[in-house]
Amino acid sequence: MNIVLQVVTMDVAEELNKKQKKKNSQKWKNRISFSASLPDDVCGVFAGSICAVKYSTNPFLDMRKSILEMIQYVGVCDWEDIEELVYCYIALNSSETHESIRDAFLSLSSA
Repeated sequence: MNIVLQVVTMDVAEELNKKQKKKNSQKWKNRISFSASLPDDVCGVFAGSICAVKYSTNPFLDMRKSILEMIQYVGVCDWEDIEELVYCYIALNSSETHESIRDAFLSLSSA
């Protein structure tokens, strides 16, 4: 079990919170917390985003899904936005998770 930090918009955070309330009876591995925060130097389209801390049995798939959601919801439209998103995920997560983050971004670039 790994802990991963995901970047999410307020809309996604509200949806995750609703799902969490519905699944409160499930085991702790599905819990999500919003206690982390983005680095202070994050700006641009992600400046209003928040972080979700999640227990993950598959960091690659969870990161890939989170990255896709951010691209769709925020409307990433250029390379600078992608670089900022990569920075957010790398800055928020431990070095043990960086390979999953890299692989998730690369899988999207070849899709």
